[in-house]
Amino acid sequence: MSITLTTWSLEQTSPADLVPAAEPGGEITIVRAEVPSPEFSRFLYASVGQDIHWTDRLSLSYEDWRKQLERPGVETWVAYDRGTPAGYVELDPQDDGVVEIMYFGLLPAFRGRRIGGHLLTFGTARAWDLADRWPGREATRRVWVHTCSQDGPTAMDNYQRRGFRVFRTETEEKAETPTPGPWPGA
Repeated sequence: MSITLTTWSLEQTSPADLVPAAEPGGEITIVRAEVPSPEFSRFLYASVGQDIHWTDRLSLSYEDWRKQLERPGVETWVAYDRGTPAGYVELDPQDDGVVEIMYFGLLPAFRGRRIGGHLLTFGTARAWDLADRWPGREATRRVWVHTCSQDGPTAMDNYQRRGFRVFRTETEEKAETPTPGPWPGA
């Protein structure tokens, strides 16, 4: 069985493009996971992506996860609601001052509570100031992200409300892939 998948790539080209979301209230904290942990990153990826068809990283080995996370400039920022992981944003530094928001999302139980806009604001700001934390890294000149028609219904709106602009749209036929949930057999 196949589906039609549309992918939108969005960008900001200046820190001034960022339109902050209101803070969600409550006890939301955002902390950088400074110790690269394949187990924790896979937990976040599988838990956030379980119902929106994130599958591209599920087949990676422990070593592949470790190599990805240990690359200079890769950062994972985690939102917590009273000590419980609620979502995350992973920043992927690229050449020429470009930073991709590689992964961003919330665990299903935390969606619809205004945490996503706050986390995206925070993560985008960290993409813009990435060079401040990584000596020798070129200053960020562009931040970009992609979203697709399988992502949550508010994803595109959140990106655009934060000041991201679409620069490319692609449509393809793709085999429908089931997701295993946060753990096998879930």
